[in-house]
Amino acid sequence: MAAGAGCALLLSGCAGLGSNDHATSDRHEPATVAKAPAQLPVPRGKGSKVADDFNGDGHRDLVLNDLVKDQSHSDDAGIGIVYGTAHGLAPGARQLLNPAKRAAPTKGQLPAVFDAEASCDLNKDGFTDLVVSTDPPYDGQGQPPVPLQILFGSPAGLTGKAVKLDIPAQARFGNDWPDQPVCGDFDGDGAQDLVTHASDGQLSYLRGPFSRKGAPRAAGKPLASPGNVPTGPAADVNRDGYDDLLVRAADGAAKSAVVLGGPAGPTRTGVVLPEGIDVAFGRFGKGKSLDAAVGSMGGTSLRYDLPTAGRGSLATAGSVLDSGDFDGDGLSELVSSGTELRVLRGRTAGLSATGMVTVRPPARGTTRVLAVGDFTGDGRDDLAVRTYPGETRDTVAVFAGTKRGLLSAKPSVTFSSSEFLGMDS
Repeated sequence: MAAGAGCALLLSGCAGLGSNDHATSDRHEPATVAKAPAQLPVPRGKGSKVADDFNGDGHRDLVLNDLVKDQSHSDDAGIGIVYGTAHGLAPGARQLLNPAKRAAPTKGQLPAVFDAEASCDLNKDGFTDLVVSTDPPYDGQGQPPVPLQILFGSPAGLTGKAVKLDIPAQARFGNDWPDQPVCGDFDGDGAQDLVTHASDGQLSYLRGPFSRKGAPRAAGKPLASPGNVPTGPAADVNRDGYDDLLVRAADGAAKSAVVLGGPAGPTRTGVVLPEGIDVAFGRFGKGKSLDAAVGSMGGTSLRYDLPTAGRGSLATAGSVLDSGDFDGDGLSELVSSGTELRVLRGRTAGLSATGMVTVRPPARGTTRVLAVGDFTGDGRDDLAVRTYPGETRDTVAVFAGTKRGLLSAKPSVTFSSSEFLGMDS
C-alpha cells in the first residue's frame, strides 16, 4: 500500500449526505457492472507511481476479496480487480484472479485460499504488485511453508502466475506462519520493502526491490517487535523520510505501538497507543507529524504529533477506522464504519464535528469501507464501500470526494461482486 495519509471514524448527530454538494461532473455519472459490456479490455499502461495501479496507466484500481458466490460453491472464488480510467473506476474492465489458474502450487497441490493482503511496486518497474495469502499443505511439523505469493503487475494488469515469496531462513524465527505482510520503504532507499510476522515478538524484514522470482534484495536476522500483528498501511508518521510501522500486540482489542523506520529498517519502538480495535493515521490537524486515531467501542482516542504521545480524546464510539483527504485541503478526514458510516472533518485545529456527514449506501445491510483513494484523479480522495445483506448478495459503491461537502450525495459507481462469477481468470 502507499505509505500515507489516513484512517477513519464515526460519530452521532452528523449531517446526512443529502446536504452535501451535488455539483459533480459528468464523468461521475453512476455506472453498474450490469449495464456495462460483458467485459471491457484492461487499459494498457506504461508505468506510474500511483498507488494500486496494477496496469501502470496512472489510474488507481480497486481490489476485492470475499467475492459473493453461489451457496453451492464453497471454494474461494478468488480476487476481483476493477481497473481505473481517467473517468474513475470502470466496472466493465474487471478481472478475476482465482487460485486454479493464478496460484503457484506447493508439492503439486494448488491452494484453495487466495486472498489479497498488500499491494505495492515490489520490483520498481512502475506497476503495482499484489501480495496474496494462500493455504499450502503443512503437516504441523517444524516451520510451516511460506503462505504468501506475489502477482506482478504489467502493462496489461495482473496477467501472470503468482510466485512464492522467498523469506530466507535467516530472516525467519519460530514455527508460526509467516504472514501479515506490510509494504513500506522502511529504510528510505526508494524501494518498497516487506515486513511479515515471524513468531514471539519477532518480525521478518525483507529489503526491496524484489526479483521476479519473489526474492528480496537482502534479509537479515528477525527484528524484535512490540507485538505479533504488523498492520498496514505503513506511513512516515514523523516525516523523516522513513516509513514507520504499526504493530498490534494481538488481534482484536489490543494495545499497539509505532515502530519507527530508519537506515536499518523498522527497529525502534516509538509511542505505545492505548488499547483499541483499530488505528488510523492521518493529518487530522496542522502539525509537523501525522496523528493517530484509535477506535474502540467505548470511544475514539486521539494522539497528536506522533511519534511522541500527545493530546486529545473523542467521546464517540468508533471501531473500524480509515482516513482520507476528501475535500483536497491537505488535511485528513476520519471515517468510521461501526453501526453507521460517518466522516469527521479535519481542520487546522484538529478533527471537528462541524460539517460531519453520514454516508448513506445505496443498499441495505452491513456496510464496510473497502478503500480510500483518489480513483478519479482530481486530487481528492474517494470512498469505496461495500454493503451486503448476506453471503450471496452485495453492492459496492464509490462516493466521490468533493470540495464543499466532503463526499458526493450519491455514488458515482455501483456494482456487485457477483458479476465476477463465471469469469475466466
